[in-house]
Amino acid sequence: MESAIPSHLTTARSRHRRVGDDYHPPYPSFVARHKPAVTNVVMAYFGVQYRGDAPPPAARALAEIAARFGGPDGPSHWDRAHYIDQAGFSNVVSVAYWDDVARFDKWFAPAREAWTGGGGDGIGRFIEVLRPSVSRYETLFSSLGRPEGVAVIAEGMSGEVQEHAYWGGMRDRIPLSQTSEMAPRGKPSLVRDGARLRVIANDNLCLIRSGQDWSDTEASERKMYLEDVEPVLREGMDFLRDEGAAIGCYANRYMRVLGADGVPTEKSYGQSWWRSLSALERWAESHPTHVRIFGAAMKYLSTLGPSAKLRLYHEVTVAAADEQFFEYQSCHPRTGMLAAIETVTA
Repeated sequence: MESAIPSHLTTARSRHRRVGDDYHPPYPSFVARHKPAVTNVVMAYFGVQYRGDAPPPAARALAEIAARFGGPDGPSHWDRAHYIDQAGFSNVVSVAYWDDVARFDKWFAPAREAWTGGGGDGIGRFIEVLRPSVSRYETLFSSLGRPEGVAVIAEGMSGEVQEHAYWGGMRDRIPLSQTSEMAPRGKPSLVRDGARLRVIANDNLCLIRSGQDWSDTEASERKMYLEDVEPVLREGMDFLRDEGAAIGCYANRYMRVLGADGVPTEKSYGQSWWRSLSALERWAESHPTHVRIFGAAMKYLSTLGPSAKLRLYHEVTVAAADEQFFEYQSCHPRTGMLAAIETVTA
């Protein structure tokens, strides 16, 4: 059994793991492995926002960003998802991943100007970017063979890892946790640049993308997931969206992944911004909404055992202040990290 932390990022610990060396998890899980030469990755969220049916400017914007993704210095992988937010706006988010920051920087300057430098077309637009050191994030997959998100640009996947299936495993998989508490510092602030609003977030801001793929399930398992698990998951996602500020969740999106044709797939993911990893951990370990999610998932997995076809994954990042970029144009004030400004000033 492997450690989730790759050997080239392993260092002498000043902070201990939550489990001992003899711990054996009850089921297998796996993590993404990058080439040792990769020092940082980029996770870039480009969103459009509108009410009702998609207007022509939204369709044009989505086509334009897709074309830019396919151009010189574009990402190694991207995907797209949709959700309706707490204000009733549709949001279509295209998420792109790079493992070369220099390549991203060359690509980003003109892309940013095209995305948020205009205005007046009746839609909202936003950019949310993290470029974390590989020591600042972790992944986890319930099965092999179909990477998602940042794992698609990794060199491959690990064997079975030890640090999972216990509270605290998420932190223990982040290499920086060997020596740092990763505590938040500062508070979000707003910078106005004409029609653009930039959020300067706190140090050690936390991002989670946590996904579900039920496309391989057959009739009885699909029914169990959609009737017994998904409604409980949605309840928790709605709580974080509507009431998460009180527990340190700045914003939450529960999104349905779209295919290349724009049609919803049988994949979803929650994506949320947290003041800190500790705030995310407290919700996961003790809040009634996540306790119900965990209970429903454990009942599902224990009932089906190894025959379960549902695929689960997540990626969690704790980003330094200089690894973040948030910009919004013509969006409502609770969009993404703009909601953090509301939280600070409330």
